[in-house]
Amino acid sequence: MSSSGWILAVCLVVLEGGRHAVWAEEGSGSERNCSAIPPYLPPTAVNTTLRIRDLRASMIPLNISAYIIPATDAHLSEYIAPRDARLAWMSGFTGSAGTAVITQNKAVLWTDSRYWIQAERQIDCNWELERDDTFDVYNTNLAPAGRILKSIPDNLVDKIWTGRPPLPPDNPIRLPDNVIGRTWPMKVEQIRAQISDNPYKPTAVLLSALDETAWLFNLRGNDIPFNPFFYSYTLLSMDEIWLFVHIERITEELKVYLNSSCYHSYCVQLLEYSSVRSYLQSYLQKLNVRVWVGTEYTNQALYELITPEDKLLTTTYSPVLTTKAVKDATEQHILKEAHIRDAVAVMQLLVWLEKKVPEGTETELTAAHFVDQCRSKQKNSRGPSFETISASGANAALAHYSPSNETARKLSVDEMYLVDSGGQYLDGTTDITRTVHWGKPTDFQKEAYTRVLMGNIEISRSVFPAGTRGVNMEMLGRRALWEVGLNYGHGTGHGLGNYFGVHEWPVGFQSNNIPFQEGMFTSIEPGYYKENDFGIRIEDIAVTVPATTKLGNNYLTFETVSLVPYDRKLINTSLLSPEQVHWLNKYYESIRSVVGPELERQALKEEYDWMMKHTAPFLSAGASAVISSVTLLVTMLPSVLLHNLL
Repeated sequence: MSSSGWILAVCLVVLEGGRHAVWAEEGSGSERNCSAIPPYLPPTAVNTTLRIRDLRASMIPLNISAYIIPATDAHLSEYIAPRDARLAWMSGFTGSAGTAVITQNKAVLWTDSRYWIQAERQIDCNWELERDDTFDVYNTNLAPAGRILKSIPDNLVDKIWTGRPPLPPDNPIRLPDNVIGRTWPMKVEQIRAQISDNPYKPTAVLLSALDETAWLFNLRGNDIPFNPFFYSYTLLSMDEIWLFVHIERITEELKVYLNSSCYHSYCVQLLEYSSVRSYLQSYLQKLNVRVWVGTEYTNQALYELITPEDKLLTTTYSPVLTTKAVKDATEQHILKEAHIRDAVAVMQLLVWLEKKVPEGTETELTAAHFVDQCRSKQKNSRGPSFETISASGANAALAHYSPSNETARKLSVDEMYLVDSGGQYLDGTTDITRTVHWGKPTDFQKEAYTRVLMGNIEISRSVFPAGTRGVNMEMLGRRALWEVGLNYGHGTGHGLGNYFGVHEWPVGFQSNNIPFQEGMFTSIEPGYYKENDFGIRIEDIAVTVPATTKLGNNYLTFETVSLVPYDRKLINTSLLSPEQVHWLNKYYESIRSVVGPELERQALKEEYDWMMKHTAPFLSAGASAVISSVTLLVTMLPSVLLHNLL
């Protein structure tokens, strides 16, 4: 089971020893050096001395020996509201994955390899950094030693957090009918059918992930940055629906929409958000009830209430998450439409950068702001879907780097540039990464880029039986890199929502993702990162569609819905197979036929001309991108002129 959103306390000492470092004002470099005398801390590090002191003081009366602080919230969300960023406030570390443990004489932060450098830049010398994220098994490891984990009702970090951000003021809203394929009663009926058909006979399902309730009722909110969610839980039985929210934020219009004034099986009973524990306890007092939970997003404070064991049914994911993963016809159509407009915004960025970077005036930060502005002008825009990763040179070697005033590099024609960005639109969510070079890339950079592209293409063009797990084809994204001894340290893809989370589980290429079915959207994003030099990632969104095969049925392939050309300057076509070149040319034909009319509709002639230039077909494996582009021009010349030239 996942780590709890409610903080856990270890009632015996787990960690011992350690020394307290001294805060340093002088020094050089971007990472801390706690072995120096005096220790050096970069300006990006946070002084946590008083915060740790106050937390330790609050632990003593409760007989808590070690206090565990996860990076998530009570819903085990990937993206959290500022008021739930307890790990960041306590430690200074702002990465999305991490766990802190504080004892009376030691403070330790665990995080994975994506964030090691970031952590060294942000935490002070009160903290030790463990470069191995194996702390999820702490419960099992503690048991033989007679140590226990215990959830406590009050959050100790909140008690010492002065200036904690308040609850956002925005009310939830309902989606307009033109972006809805299924009404909320239809969705309730779908989930109830799965409850009824389950052989283990659950009587209700508990929905804890924020996107579960938002999807079920076709509602959206603004409680979480970049994600249109609102604080909520839902308990759904065969004849009742309980929605736990901040009731004061539910407008009269929404109450009517949810049928909240009646009491039949399609009426939503509104209960206070904070009452979910007590109400779940009361439901469990009934005879012959069994609650179905998805363990991946159910916190310990709720999970431990469901006793005895015969009242609990667990699966990794709830039926809402697995149902939501398959987009209906309306969702597929509007999500593709959102990607067309998003492609326009990304092309505007790339055209602008080609002109401005040689002038030497733009930075990673100004580029990030510019692409946000471009998206904001597109139809149905609701802001970015995550903080833009705008990274040049050595910063791009950090897979999840985002620029700040302190770290932003000036963009240069001599460095590779990686931009990973996305938008929220009323009709869809987008996520795309392009890597470019405005000068003369090295042979190694071109080979690395081409091999990353080969991995993207190999997954995108694969044909596989419906029901295949992504983890079983993930190596296709790495094979071209592996052949020359290269690799990357992040996942190869993740699901995507319809005006939802940019990382939508349980779709993707990891071992805990569900098998692919028709209508699932996933990113495909291999990469390569050379430390302190450059980074490459090529990310597209694709949807699983039926594949026509010679002999079999029920096969799938991917249709790429991200529609922005790759950097021709970085492609070494001599490395590509004929099949890969063919796929690339077909993809470029799609960009022309789908995005071209939208560029014309928006009267963006410069961007249209740029798109036509960068989607010129490649002749074959071994032919250079430049020659292909020239050849295209020649083939378009009138026959008389062509005869004279020859």
